Amino acid sequence: MTAITVTKARENIYKLIKDVNASSTPITITNNKGENAVLIGEDDWKAIEETLYLSSIPGMAESIINGGNTDISECLDESEVEW
Repeated sequence: MTAITVTKARENIYKLIKDVNASSTPITITNNKGENAVLIGEDDWKAIEETLYLSSIPGMAESIINGGNTDISECLDESEVEW
């Protein structure tokens, strides 16, 4: 992960925001007090929040893994699902 001082971040904030959104690579913003922060794109943050939420539901991780390991021929056709 790239690290940049808070002074440099302040000077280049618009470019940093553009870069983290384009590359999905977070940037650590450091200061001299050791109280660092991480700049991350909004879409990446939403994905992290969703992952944390799904992980908090008992059995959900196993269900997702099982679904991913299921052969497509065993899956329901879209017309068979009530939305």
